[in-house]
Amino acid sequence: MGRTVLGIIGGSGIYDIAGLEHARWERVASPWGEASDELHFGTLHGVDMVFLPRHGRGHVQSPTTINYRANIDALKRAGVTDIISLSACGSFKEELPPGTFVMADQFIDRTHNREKTFFGAGFVAHVSLAHPVCPKLQGALVEACEEEKIPYAKGGTYLAMEGPQFSTLAESKLYKSWGCSVIGMTAMPEAKLAREAELPYAIVAMVTDFDCWHPDHDHVTVETVVKVLTGNADKARALVKRVAPKLGPERSPSPLGIETTLDTAIITAPDKRDAELFAKLDAVAGRVLKGN
Repeated sequence: MGRTVLGIIGGSGIYDIAGLEHARWERVASPWGEASDELHFGTLHGVDMVFLPRHGRGHVQSPTTINYRANIDALKRAGVTDIISLSACGSFKEELPPGTFVMADQFIDRTHNREKTFFGAGFVAHVSLAHPVCPKLQGALVEACEEEKIPYAKGGTYLAMEGPQFSTLAESKLYKSWGCSVIGMTAMPEAKLAREAELPYAIVAMVTDFDCWHPDHDHVTVETVVKVLTGNADKARALVKRVAPKLGPERSPSPLGIETTLDTAIITAPDKRDAELFAKLDAVAGRVLKGN
């Protein structure tokens, strides 16, 4: 399967890792618009890495205004083979207090104001998303958390809300009743687009607060979230340093066969495909479109 190129989507400080070699910033153009920022390239423990600040340096993009399609497309164009997403979130469970890293493996998408697919009229595709997280990546993250002694939970459902406001109490209680583990604003459509791009994806949902359902946390403030975020960022950097060598320079495929997702997804007949959309899919779907 060739070499691993590990993409990391996260906060602006995640790429400040001691030992990162050949570090450089580079803009990668995308036909889907502007990515959140330039990409930060480097090598860690012999593994090629590409970092993308999800909100841009200085946090200039809201969860809604992030161009998720451009972000995933740019990472694919940069040669990324696997994606690990680091994302702040609220917790719905007492046993997942602030500071816990949750390796969620399911999502409920409650966002409603975002472009969620690379495909569309003139070029239709339906990818399977029953298992949206790659177990290989999730397993490496769990091992890394154990070695770094980071409190973690393996598995759980991430509720993706639109934001940028935090939940009402009624919403928080509803999502908790559904059995969700955490709530955040950025995993969707990120995970959906990664699957369309045939990129294995895993998420580390870093708990910053109990959502407003909790009797001792009846409101969430930016001040309290930022305080926990600072500590989580240190742990996130340690996690990335630990997980890179576990994946190694020589890549092994996802056990879910994510790298060939589009083989059975594209439904539009070749003679009916929209030429303009076809051209924009050169990176995302280039593997299956060559020769078509």
